[in-house]
Amino acid sequence: MNARLVAITTILLLVISGCGYNPARDKDCPGCDLVYADLAGADLTGADLTGANLTGADLRDANLTGADLRDANLTVANLTVANLTVANLTGANLKYVNLSGADLTGANLTGANLTGANLKYVNLSGANLSGANLSGADLRGADYSAALNVPPEYLKD
Repeated sequence: MNARLVAITTILLLVISGCGYNPARDKDCPGCDLVYADLAGADLTGADLTGANLTGADLRDANLTGADLRDANLTVANLTVANLTVANLTGANLKYVNLSGADLTGANLTGANLTGANLKYVNLSGANLSGANLSGADLRGADYSAALNVPPEYLKD
């Protein structure tokens, strides 16, 4: 019992002292709680962040090429000019996210919730939007001409 208490105390001290998630050391962090994390400019190429809570996280200019963000919560996160090329965002919650200028070429957004998202000038070429919720999303200047399964109401004449 005493050893268990020491282990728990050690973990708590590490968390309190800020020795948490370090993307340079620990790219993979499935299910992690990264609420409001500052990951601006981080190289998260191929990272496993399935089910992670990234609510309000700062991921401006981050490289998430090929990252696995299935079922991740990115509500109100800042992904301005982030690279999400071929990232897997299946079932991700991207409600009110800022993706302005981001590259989502070939990304899988199947079933993603993009309600109220800022998608201005986003590159969605080859992205899969099957079942994605784009209600209230701002798609001004976005390139989704070659995207797959775009909801009919967003198709240009």
